[in-house]
Amino acid sequence: MPWMILLLAGLLEIGWAIGLKYTEGFTRVWPTLGTVAAMVASLGLLGVAMKSLPVGTAYAVWVGVGAVGTAILGIVLLGEPANAARFVSLGLIVAGIIGLKLAAG
Repeated sequence: MPWMILLLAGLLEIGWAIGLKYTEGFTRVWPTLGTVAAMVASLGLLGVAMKSLPVGTAYAVWVGVGAVGTAILGIVLLGEPANAARFVSLGLIVAGIIGLKLAAG
């Protein structure tokens, strides 16, 4: 269960990272409220997951899920560059996340 909570926390991290773009510097009310809510929920769930998982593993996986998801959504939603080097780099992050999960048990 802690791994599912951690995954959800990572997905919420993606939400708030992308949400930051839509807040336009926190000048738009609804995107700002959604972004702040996702931030609070993401950090809260990370804290819950860390009750059972090693802090280094949980934090690295949370950041990795957020980074990969945000980069992919940046490509899909925001027209950011999509090239082989970016996808190889994202693949390395995913490999690291898998490695941490396997090492933590």
